[in-house]
Amino acid sequence: MELFLRISLLAGIALYFILIVYFLKKKALSLKYTLLWFASGFMMLLLIIFPNILYKVADFLGFVSPVNALFAVVIFFMLCILMSITSIVSKLNSKNKSVAQQLALLEKRVRELEKSCEGIERTGEQDGVC
Repeated sequence: MELFLRISLLAGIALYFILIVYFLKKKALSLKYTLLWFASGFMMLLLIIFPNILYKVADFLGFVSPVNALFAVVIFFMLCILMSITSIVSKLNSKNKSVAQQLALLEKRVRELEKSCEGIERTGEQDGVC
């Protein structure tokens, strides 16, 4: 791998880690999701620092150029991250729907209690409910 390419990729990885730390400090990312991003960054870093691993992966997967193998590995990691994020969003969407339904039921119950209290106040009965 050419020196300029390795330096460029190392600079890109450094920016990647800086961005992750920035999002973590701003609380835009949760710690458990940040660890996933860090793990993928460390794998990319290993492939850049030790290009022999990359050459072996390229030969094993049948790539002509190790750089193409690097991009394929990066795309694979990004797909894994996207799948995990999709899973997380799906779970949160389900929880959000459940909370909205519970809120709607509670609002309905409050309205019914308010109506019953209004009826009691009109009739003048006091039974301790309102």
